[in-house]
Amino acid sequence: RHHHHDHGEDCTCGCHDHEHHHHHHADEVFTSWGMETIVPVTRDQLEDILKRLADTKEFGDVLRAKGMLPTENPGEWLYFDLVPQQYEIRQGRPDYTGKVCVIGASLKEEELNSLFGRG
Repeated sequence: RHHHHDHGEDCTCGCHDHEHHHHHHADEVFTSWGMETIVPVTRDQLEDILKRLADTKEFGDVLRAKGMLPTENPGEWLYFDLVPQQYEIRQGRPDYTGKVCVIGASLKEEELNSLFGRG
C-alpha cells in the first residue's frame, strides 16, 4: 500500500474555508435594522430591492431579510424572505402595517430607510 499521496488531503491549504475564518468573535458586528412602513410596493419594485439586497454589498453585508409589505392593490400583501443570493416572494394575508427586518454586518441604515420608505 503506498502512502505517497496522503498529503493530498492536507493540500487544500484551507482555501475553501476561508469565508468562515473572517472573525470569530462572539461579539460579531451583526446588527439588525427594522422598520414599519405603509408605503406600498409593486412586485417589480420588491424584486428589484431584493435582488440588490441579495446580490450586492450596496446596503452592507446582508445575511437575512424578511418582511411583509402592502402593494397598490387593496388587500394584496407580499411577504418576502431572503438569504444571500436567494429570496422568495409570496402573497400573504393583510396586516395593519408593513414590516421589514434586515440582519447583517455594516448595514447602511440610511440607504435601507430610503429603499423601503420612499414615496
